[in-house]
Amino acid sequence: MVLVAGIDSSTQSCKVVIRDADTGTLVRQGRALHPEGTEVHPDHWWTALQKAVADAGGLDDVGAVSVGGQQHGMVCLDSEGAVIRPALLWNDTRSAGAAAELITSAGGGDPAAGAEYWARTTGTVPVASLTVTKLRWLAENEPENAAKVAAVCLPHDWLTWRLAGYGPGSGAEGLAALRTDRSDASGTGYYSTAEGTYLPDVLVAALGHVPALPKVLAPLESAGMTQSGAILAAGAGDNAAAALGAGAGLGDVVMSLGTSGTVFAISDTAAADASGLVAGFADAAGHYLPLVCTLNATRIFDATAALLGVDLPEFNRLALSAGPGAGGLTLVPYFDGERTPNLPDATGSLHGITRANYTAANLARAAVEGVVCSLADGLAALRDQGVSARRILLVGGGAQSAAVQEVAARLLGTAISVPRPGEYVADGAARQAVAALTGRFPAWAADAVDFPPGKDDAGVLARYRRFASLYV
Repeated sequence: MVLVAGIDSSTQSCKVVIRDADTGTLVRQGRALHPEGTEVHPDHWWTALQKAVADAGGLDDVGAVSVGGQQHGMVCLDSEGAVIRPALLWNDTRSAGAAAELITSAGGGDPAAGAEYWARTTGTVPVASLTVTKLRWLAENEPENAAKVAAVCLPHDWLTWRLAGYGPGSGAEGLAALRTDRSDASGTGYYSTAEGTYLPDVLVAALGHVPALPKVLAPLESAGMTQSGAILAAGAGDNAAAALGAGAGLGDVVMSLGTSGTVFAISDTAAADASGLVAGFADAAGHYLPLVCTLNATRIFDATAALLGVDLPEFNRLALSAGPGAGGLTLVPYFDGERTPNLPDATGSLHGITRANYTAANLARAAVEGVVCSLADGLAALRDQGVSARRILLVGGGAQSAAVQEVAARLLGTAISVPRPGEYVADGAARQAVAALTGRFPAWAADAVDFPPGKDDAGVLARYRRFASLYV
């Protein structure tokens, strides 16, 4: 039996799965937590990875390893390969002003012209989550640290680099060994997804100079070897890895409900949306991954359950016990600001309250409907870019909720498939590890539950969009 390892280094934790390369059978797995916050020193990821690997029984008998990681995180290294400052993560919104500056300056003072430039040049209009905005923030707020930056990489790049035996003290040779892939590079804001090249002028405008950058590998290329002799795959950004893990192909849309919500499609053409709603990313298999992201997904369920004094199973039971439309309650779920639409300073709101409808069941239902409506807006934005969704794959922790499944089937208007629960990012990384080992992606069987499209007979989407429009 040949084994492969898939790693998911997410915002909250590190997960490792060890699978049979031929059948995909899970052999063993491990997990370790990351510290909370939007600013984290990468050493914590390395410590968590080592703990998760030990929990999974080690990597000594594994033939190939791949790392899927949270996108956009800014990891800055000095000339010796040491981390200069804690990494700013994707959900750190302090660079929202820098994003606006980059757009306006690119358009010569005209934000609309600047947005057109960014969409055309990189495929994505800057928002606070992108790495390029964090570099601009660093240059403006910590110029001494910015001047030390000899290389910039992303969380999955840095962990792959550490697995290859590099780290502080590696010097110029180590920095030259940094590797990434198209999917993660396309989320930086200084890489052209359509052309497949870095954009040095963008880096100069953001950071003030061009640092060393990871070499961008093709989907089947190797990033080197681990110290135990396993092949290191190129790795991927978390959404691209999740698409692999869910078995998504051309024409599929993946809707993921985790800490954030994401809606992305596997497409054969690169997106360029000047509105900024759709990010024009690449996938991990040679195609493109137009993507819409929201900041608020399952945390809305957690917060509402806590308010009601119930656990999540009871929260879901309450939501299912209420009728479609939640008796007229509408929750706009922008609790932590929002990325789609780009409203980093927004807050949530509850509308349509009456004495009759203000019940625990209706509030739980409104929370689920609000999150699904927000993701439905993401699906509409993808369709505006020419994406034709043949089916929606509902994944992530929130996808296993029967309430989410019922509401999604009613509101999305497309056939829905819910793959069996799994660590989709880690599983996708494991699939990529097989590809690095054998030269092809495996055709592992995937169990799923299918739901036919329903009907929004309560007008929930229209009501949500009316109240959400008050923010714009």
